[in-house]
Amino acid sequence: MVWQTAFPSPASPAVSESDRIGNGHCQRPQKAAIWSEAMAGGEMAANDRGASLIWRVIFAICILTLGFANAQEIATQPKPGTILRVATRVLPPFVMEKDGQLTGFSIELWNAIAQQLAVGSQFVVKDALPDLIGEVQSGDAQAGISAVSITSSREKLVDFSHPIFDAGLQIMVPIGNAQPESGLHSLLSLFASPDFRDLMLLMLFLILIPAPFIWLFERRHHENMVHSDTPLGAMAKTLWWTSTTLAGQARDTPGTVAGRIVAAIWMFVGLVFISYFTATITTSLTVKRLQLGILGPNDLAGKTVGSVTGSTGEAYLKQRQLTYVSYPQVSDAISALESNKIAAIVYDAPILLYYATHDGKGKVAMTGAIFRPETYGILFPLNSKWRRPVDEALLKLHEDGAYQNIYDRWFAAEKSAD
Repeated sequence: MVWQTAFPSPASPAVSESDRIGNGHCQRPQKAAIWSEAMAGGEMAANDRGASLIWRVIFAICILTLGFANAQEIATQPKPGTILRVATRVLPPFVMEKDGQLTGFSIELWNAIAQQLAVGSQFVVKDALPDLIGEVQSGDAQAGISAVSITSSREKLVDFSHPIFDAGLQIMVPIGNAQPESGLHSLLSLFASPDFRDLMLLMLFLILIPAPFIWLFERRHHENMVHSDTPLGAMAKTLWWTSTTLAGQARDTPGTVAGRIVAAIWMFVGLVFISYFTATITTSLTVKRLQLGILGPNDLAGKTVGSVTGSTGEAYLKQRQLTYVSYPQVSDAISALESNKIAAIVYDAPILLYYATHDGKGKVAMTGAIFRPETYGILFPLNSKWRRPVDEALLKLHEDGAYQNIYDRWFAAEKSAD
């Protein structure tokens, strides 16, 4: 494009400003404006094409993301016929071995869940709770079930399902320690105690000490309170007087000054002895009742208590700083209890109650109420794809009454016995 500017010649008539504008003397600015409009239109078209391309890319990314998420969801769905490896441990009544097969509340519940999911199960029995948790944590087992309490520390190692059982801790003691002794039985046992024997020896010693002096001082007095026809009778009267004086019940008063001095001293000694005797007997009875009567967690102080390694019962005893012994299996703790090696067991209430109403009937008893409530759950490896399907199946079992039927088969009898 050539830009030209026209000037008037000398012979030419003058041209007005309006004529110059009308005749094209300002054609260059008009063409520039036209060119600017054309450029602006091209830029707008280019912008429209760019925006369209961006939206197409965003749409494609969304489609791919949704497709990937859908593929992941499909991949996490349980496949019918899958065989799941399930870790467990024998712990009646939740898991038991009978005729070479596993049974119990937890086994029946898991079988019902597996039926809902249309999957099979391969149970792996572990000896201790830490082994069961480790089997699931490592991923060697896709799930774990027995009677495992849901705790914050275990949630860091494995995932848990919705609660499958409401439990808590309780105390089991030998039958003799289930409740305090009756008053008569405590008194009879006190008579055979070393404390009572020592008191009787001390009382006999205090009766004998003043007897010779009283007899010696009073035997020749005209108001002889120890007079008798025989020396043996005189000694018997003397011993009777010292005994009643020691108890604060003397009726006769010595006639001699020396005898009265001995009597005054021995009345004071008798007052001290009666106070000491009463305090010792009261303390002995109180301590004996406290030792025998374990009615709750507050009565465990000063006693050796048993629990199971890795259990919430062990954690509770450790937290309370009580003296305790941990055993690998609850059966080991029960054996120690029945052989009087420990005074009580603190462990899961339903497990102890089942033993107390079955094999331990007449040997052990539950004492006190359930404390520190807790719940059991099914274990999964962290971020397991099986947790949600199992939770859904568990909820369905609650809704259709199947869970309650399983519960009643295993625990209705124990509740009525309790």
